[in-house]
Amino acid sequence: MDLAAFQEAVRRTYSERDTARGIDGTFRWFVEEVGELARSLRHPDRGNRLHEVGDVLAWLTSLATLAGVDLEAAASRYTDGCPKCGEAPCACPDPGEPVASEASPPVAGKA
Repeated sequence: MDLAAFQEAVRRTYSERDTARGIDGTFRWFVEEVGELARSLRHPDRGNRLHEVGDVLAWLTSLATLAGVDLEAAASRYTDGCPKCGEAPCACPDPGEPVASEASPPVAGKA
């Protein structure tokens, strides 16, 4: 299933409830599902992970629909590699590692 078809299926199935709940309520449900996915990643049950990834995807899709975001358009930013550096695989510095210009200067007497 492509993203547009998935977004349309989720819209048909849940749009009435999502609209009544609103963006804020839908976002809170999405965050709860992300938490459930996080818990499932700590356990070896791959079937539960599949279930939780599906839930996160569905809630993200509902949120995108309410916000007027086309999932295919959003995902297309990544079709030609990293949208930041343009490379595939990504050549950006790891966010956990300092960029050379941000690294601490060497301490005198130490290499």
